[in-house]
Amino acid sequence: MEKNEILVVYGNKPYDMAIKIAEAAALAEQIGDRKKRIGLKPNLVMPRPAEEGATTHPEIAAGLIAYLKKNGFSNIVILEGSWVGGSTSHTFSVCGYRSLAKEAQVELIDTKVDSCEAVDCSGMTIEICRSALALDFMINLPVLKGHCQTLLTCALKNNKGVISDREKRRFHSLGLHKPIAHLNTKVRNDFIVVDGICGDLDFEEGGNPVYGGRIFAAMDTVLCDSWAASLMGYSIEEIPYIGLAEKLKVGVSGPVKVRELNKNSNAPPPPLPTGKAKQFSAGIKEDNACSACYAGLIFALSRLYRTGRNLLGQVCIGQGFRGKKGSLGVGICTSGFSSYCPGCPPTGAEILEFLKTR
Repeated sequence: MEKNEILVVYGNKPYDMAIKIAEAAALAEQIGDRKKRIGLKPNLVMPRPAEEGATTHPEIAAGLIAYLKKNGFSNIVILEGSWVGGSTSHTFSVCGYRSLAKEAQVELIDTKVDSCEAVDCSGMTIEICRSALALDFMINLPVLKGHCQTLLTCALKNNKGVISDREKRRFHSLGLHKPIAHLNTKVRNDFIVVDGICGDLDFEEGGNPVYGGRIFAAMDTVLCDSWAASLMGYSIEEIPYIGLAEKLKVGVSGPVKVRELNKNSNAPPPPLPTGKAKQFSAGIKEDNACSACYAGLIFALSRLYRTGRNLLGQVCIGQGFRGKKGSLGVGICTSGFSSYCPGCPPTGAEILEFLKTR
């Protein structure tokens, strides 16, 4: 796997998808020494099942652990600290990580009760949990989802889980963006696997999942989050911590080389949207649409709505429109329409720009 690559797997079986992406990335070769201490850092912000859009599917971690053990790695831990005031121990149980750790025989570390060390993070002193600093290789497992303050939470922001509650409070008092960028100059981000199965539309606590039916991997957190932002219809400029992290040389925002490991069109169709996401489905005429394409349209319609605009009429999407005529479509399957957004799948940002001109 190259530093500027994003690997993508479509589907609805996170365990198998995680193994597939690890194999394609030659993860074992990346890690090297089988004695290295490897940490898996999911997003377990609160005790809510992954299906509701807030937390990382435990099957992704399980698949990666199975891959690592098969390749001779045994010094593996799962570490996380849930949101301020919450119980990580309870969250481990509700989200399936306690049973996973027991079955896989790996250690669970609650960073809330870990000791911390003051570290110079490129000019900003931040208290980082010693369990995170002791790792030789970090696998970051964020959820692609919205956030009420930063708009997006993905790889860079997920590392807030390796600082104390006191430090998390300070991050919020500083406005989040600057400290998130500085934190990532020191915490490890050796490999990132993003859970894009069903992240929340615009809120870190879940409840409004948008089914994207994919996971993707990267080696560069800035590149990862830049591409993740585009999937949700955002530009880099709208997520300040991405640009700040790039200035601090955490990574680069592009160009990106996307390598799909299977076909988007072979993935299962999306389930009917629920919660807040459901209101945007009224403007969609869907016929055998792929999950990733449909998710991009939901994100774009949500963003368009927030600008005070609504579309007149419906947007067509799906493989059922191949070879057919129409007025407004999204995706290459609607290429016969008089006006359509190309791509297979197009990103939320591409769809948004297209819809703005309608």
